[in-house]
Amino acid sequence: MHVPTPPGSPSPRLTRRDTSSGREYIGTLENHAGEAKLELSRVNPELYIAAHTEVPSSMAGMGVGAALVQRLIDDARSEGFRIIPLCPFVSAQYRRHPEWADVMR
Repeated sequence: MHVPTPPGSPSPRLTRRDTSSGREYIGTLENHAGEAKLELSRVNPELYIAAHTEVPSSMAGMGVGAALVQRLIDDARSEGFRIIPLCPFVSAQYRRHPEWADVMR
């Protein structure tokens, strides 16, 4: 699913890194310093905790955080895992998107 960015904002480049304890989703914007990050802790192969989201001030309001969460949702659906939304930002996004209930716990 494509997440619309605010008018005039560039589309973020999203990547995923698997780590020894979970995974990280990284978002960058051309001509903007830093990177946004969504960190997950793996409970087991079918369950991850969305633990922390951080967006640098250079990217604030450009939809990068929302794009990271949408990428997480898309991966959860395609890979068959569920998410515990402990991160306040992920939890707030979930409240705006009740259609994500299929992958939230």
